[in-house]
This record gives sequence, C-alpha cells and structure tokens, in this order.
Amino acid sequence: MTAAKTGRLLSLDALRGWIMVLLALEAAGLYEHLEPVTEGGFWHPLIEQFFHHPWNGLRFWDLIQPGFMFIAGAAMAFSIKRQQDEGATRALTGMRTLKRSGWLFFWGVLIYAVRKDGLSFELWNVLTQLSFTTLVTWLVIDWRFSQQLIFCAGLLLLTEILYRYTGIPGFDQPFTDQQNFGNWMDNVLMGKINRGGWVAINVLPTSVHTIAGAMAGRFLMSRPDSVKPLLLWGVATLAAGFLLDWMSITPIIKRIATSSFTLASLGWCLLALALFYDWIDLRGHHRYLFFVTVVGMNSIFIYLFFEIPGGKWFNEYIQRITDGLLSHLSISQDLMNIIASLVIFGLEWGMCLFLYRKKIFFKL
Repeated sequence: MTAAKTGRLLSLDALRGWIMVLLALEAAGLYEHLEPVTEGGFWHPLIEQFFHHPWNGLRFWDLIQPGFMFIAGAAMAFSIKRQQDEGATRALTGMRTLKRSGWLFFWGVLIYAVRKDGLSFELWNVLTQLSFTTLVTWLVIDWRFSQQLIFCAGLLLLTEILYRYTGIPGFDQPFTDQQNFGNWMDNVLMGKINRGGWVAINVLPTSVHTIAGAMAGRFLMSRPDSVKPLLLWGVATLAAGFLLDWMSITPIIKRIATSSFTLASLGWCLLALALFYDWIDLRGHHRYLFFVTVVGMNSIFIYLFFEIPGGKWFNEYIQRITDGLLSHLSISQDLMNIIASLVIFGLEWGMCLFLYRKKIFFKL
C-alpha cells in the first residue's frame, strides 16, 4: 500500500524538512556571512540564489515561501480526508481550520510585534499570509478540480485588475515598487509601506499555492501510483508564468506576487513534489531523510524559535561564545561568523531531535 493511501507522505515530510532546514540556516545568518566571502568568486552566483531577487526576476530563494504554502495545502488535504474518515462533519473541519488560522495569524503578528522603537502591527509574515490562504483553501477543498481551477484563475485575474485598473493617485503604477496598489492597501491596513516592497495583499494570488497544494494532495490520494499529471501541470504553469514575463505582459515579481510569479513558482512546486514523491514514496528511497524530517515534523516550533528567541537573543549569545572560543586562533572574522552560524543551526537541529525522540510535536 502506498503512502498516499495510508495518509502519510514521506516525500511531503522531506520537502517540508528541506525548506525548514534552509530557513533555519538563513535565520542563523549563514548565507549573509557567505555572501561577502564569495564576492567575485566562482561560488558567488550560487550564494546569490539564497537571497530574494530585488524586483523583476526569479531566484531559488523566491520559491521557499510558495513551497511552504503549497506543502501546507497538500498536508491539509490529507488532514481533512483523515478527519472525514473519522466522522468529522464539514462544520467541524471548518471550526478546526478556523482555530488553526487564528493561531497562525496570532504568531505571525507576534513575531514582529515588538520593535526597538515600540510595538508594530505587520501582515507581511508568511504565517499571517498562510492564515488567510488556509481558510480560502478550506472553502473550496471539496469542490471539483475544474471548479477549483476556475477559482484560482479568478484570484489571479482579480489581482491583475486591482493592480492595473484601480488608478489610485500615487499608487497607479502596477509593477513599480512603492507606487502600486499593494502599497496603497498596506497604508490602509497598517498605515505604512514596506521598504522592501512586500505587500499584504499577496494573500490573494498566493492562495493559489495553497489551493494547488490541496489539489495535488487529493490527486495523489485518488491516483497514488501516477505522477505524470503533476509533471505536466508543473511544466504548463512554469511555462505560462515565464511566457507572461518574456512577452512583457506581467513581469515576474515575487515581492508583490504577480500572476506570472505565482504561476512560475507553482510550476516549480509541482515539479518538486512529483520528483520527491516518485523518488521517495514510489521508489522507496528513504535513506538520509532523517536529517531533514526531524526538522520538518516540528516545523512550527523551529520556525517560531529562530524567528523570536533566535533573532532577538539566541543567535547573538551563541555568536559571542564562539567568537570568544575561536579568538585565540588565527582565523578571520568571516570564518568565525560562518562557524557561529553552523553552531546555531546545529543547536536548533539538536532541539528538534530531542523533541522527535520524546515524540513531542507542536501543531497549530
């Protein structure tokens, strides 16, 4: 019996684990410390892939958040199917989904609520975004695939209309940073604009990632021995996204989640799931998964840890310890920074290992 039939996908755990490992390394400062060391060298183009594209374009790191939301949708499909098999009504699954979304929103806001200059209310965090896309996905999760496709297309079309045709003075440039509809909406919701160009209204187009993840999960439950349709849909959406960009119709911009970006990134998500599922669940290659699944199975815990205590004191505390221990050696500060990042990650992985062995799994 395949994993899809038993309700547990090792490939999904592995994908989630890889994403969380990469995020933990980023939060530990590894990529930031590697960037100046590799400047002008052979490895620099590779390290650049671990930073968001400044605007129009696509890098590997731009796929992390869509991947996270896509996997959440796939896991949601399995979870709701399991609940329904146990006799849960739609009203009950709805209440559970609403509760989970509420906790996601709470923690997403809390992460950046306390700043040096006072309290802050921000809606750009992935958890606040996921709290919305999770609810939207629940609303349509039992629809037919054709209806879900039309709904997703409608979300992308709505996004295009809002950016192109609202014509708000000062915010009437659809794809210009600080002058688009998303920036105006942030002013309405939060009274400020993100200097990096991120916008809260990304919840509309990125709902497509979570819905598509749920669709992929349902597909694998219904046809657990076939990945070809996932591959075909992945290629199709990938091509559609890049075609919109290459034809100068809609540029690929991750920071405002344009329709072309949503489609292109979704294509990569579908291809990744298809390849992981084929290699791990169908072909049975389970070796070396433990390292990432330990982290992936406590993704909420480790994310909140490196975002809140990690970013506010833990990282600096460990950095000072490693700098002190390494200060008597003839090594550069750049190397000491890299070592500190690896130590931070190692300690965080150790926490996940401890929780895994104790069978403690934090869920919302």
